Parts: sequence; C-alpha cells; structure tokens
Amino acid sequence: MVQTENTKEKIAAIWNKRPMVIAGPCSAETEEQVIATALELQKLNRIDVMRAGIWKPRTKPGNFEGIGVKGLPWMVKARDLTGIPIAVEVATAKHVEDALSFGVDILWIGARTTVNPFSVQEVADALRGVDVPVFIKNPINPDVELWIGAIERIANAGIKQIGLIHRGFSSAAIKDLRNAPMWHIPIEMKTKFPTMPLLCDPSHICGRREPLLEIAQRGINLDFDGLIIESHINPDAAWSDAKQQLTPQDLGTLLNKIVWRQEAIQQEDALKSLSPLREEINHLDDEIINILVARMNVAEKIGMVKKNANATILQPGRWTEILKRLIAKGTKAGLSQEFVEKLLESIHIESIQRQNKVLEK
Repeated sequence: MVQTENTKEKIAAIWNKRPMVIAGPCSAETEEQVIATALELQKLNRIDVMRAGIWKPRTKPGNFEGIGVKGLPWMVKARDLTGIPIAVEVATAKHVEDALSFGVDILWIGARTTVNPFSVQEVADALRGVDVPVFIKNPINPDVELWIGAIERIANAGIKQIGLIHRGFSSAAIKDLRNAPMWHIPIEMKTKFPTMPLLCDPSHICGRREPLLEIAQRGINLDFDGLIIESHINPDAAWSDAKQQLTPQDLGTLLNKIVWRQEAIQQEDALKSLSPLREEINHLDDEIINILVARMNVAEKIGMVKKNANATILQPGRWTEILKRLIAKGTKAGLSQEFVEKLLESIHIESIQRQNKVLEK
C-alpha cells in the first residue's frame, strides 16, 4: 500500500500548517479502541495527524511492548473512516518496512532510538529512496550533538521533510514532571534548523495530566510549531502511560484554552510595536558584553597579582561568598536561582581561564 498523490499533497499542506496538532493514544491496543479514539478526534476538527504506538520500547521487560504489526491495519482503517493521516514510531529497519507497506503517512524516531547512532543509521538505511516525512525526538539525555547527528543521518538518506519533537530530558533533579523541559535546548535546535517544524510533546514532559496545559502553552509561547499529544478514548484503562493521556473531549478543551501566540505575532501592528523593544534589547545586550569585557580585564589583573604572590587561581572561600551574595540579590530581584547560578558559573569559568593564561605567560 503506497501513498497516492492526493495523500502526498495533503501531507505537504499539513507539514506547512501552523499550528500542527498530532494526537492519538500512546499505544494501539485494540481495533475498537483505535477506531473509537479516531472518530472522537475527528469531531474536534483540530487534529491534523493521528498517532499511535505500534511498537513500544519499554524500560523493563514484562510491560506491554506494543501490539505490533497487526495494529497497522487498525490505523489504516481509522484513516479511511476519518480522512486524518496517520503516524507511528519506528526503531528498526523492519518497523520502517512494515509501516511503509501499510502506507503510514508520517514516521517518527523515538528518544530511545535517537540516543543510539547505530539504530538511527539502521532506520536511515531503510528509508533510502523513500519519500516520507520523519520527525526525530530529542535523545533521552540533553545532548544537542546527538540530536543533530540523527538529523544528519536521516537527511543523508535522502529524506527531505524532517521535523523535531521536544519530549524533555531524563533528570534526577526534576520532581513535578516526568522529564525536564530544558527549554534552551529545543530553542537552540530551532535556531540551528529554522525551517524544520518543531513540536512540543507535553505528554512525555509532564507524565501526568495536570500540567499539560501549562507545558503546551509554554511551547507555543516559545514559537514551537505545534503539539504532539496523547489522547485515548478511556485513558484510565490505557495499557501504557495512562496518567498522561486525555480523552478526546478533554483534549479539545485544552486546545481551546491555549493562546496560539504564533498567529497573533504575525500581525503587522504587533510587529511594529516590537521594533522599539527589540532595539532596547540590543542596547542592553551591548552593555552586558561591555560589562563582561571589563570584568575579565579585572580578572586578568587579579591573575597578575596572584602570579606575583605565587598564589593559586582558585580561592573557594571567595567564590562561595560571591555566589551567596549574588544569588540572594538576583532572586530578590525576580531572577530564578537556576539562571543566576548558571550565569555566574559561566563567568567564573571564563575568569579562571583568563587568570590561568596570565600565570602561564
């Protein structure tokens, strides 16, 4: 089963649509569940692509690992009944072969696959000569180069339509979410690949329903191109990730609550009002650079004093004092402690490097 020209035109239109919304159950479980979910999603008139997990990589054996290839005809039937294109995750060459044999419209590569260049290359080799859009989720760990490497492997296979999915990163420090958003990483990817659609996956970032709206809205505020979100006809009875799935009706409510800022910002008046604010930002950024240059010049002078005194560069007591004072000052002024700590850490590292160069002369 292959895509018709009409289907390809429809996918091309969806690929350029903003916002793009992909929704569906975490896993295809039964034919009845897939079809019932699809029909309810169709009623929303907001869903561009229906997703469902066919093969489910699980952390431990013994959990439900997907219905397998027999679920693909259910997805095809759902598409035939609703007219909504379908998408599935692939992790091996056989997955690609099976999905394409049933005419699946869009494929995505999951986080557990992106993290392994051997697996990505296997998928890439299976995609050679194929014209199908592919989304790539971020790797489990916050590694930009690994994510970029996956993009390059898929692009080298001849795939023209490549998109990105941000599903958060594994972190022991995160408490209220399943995965740490680390928003700066997808922002960096969007800067590097501005023409690639970037979707936010609030389901996997949150791991539960309560924060879904907040995280989805944050993604849209950051100029993401849409959402991929899990929806099940009966979430509490889902065979996988029950806590993070919404009924189609609740999904519709969530989508209606989101302020789709990307659409508003394109208005001419809004852009005009941004101009003086952006100019102000430019001046402030220049001042920041000038201040940092001045600070590093002082750091070099300190390095000279330490050299003459035969003293070590690192003075832990002094640095602890600086951290404590500036974190307190920054948080009191409304800056997050995490931001202040990262900023000061970067400044400290550069200062040490400057002083080290002085000592080595």
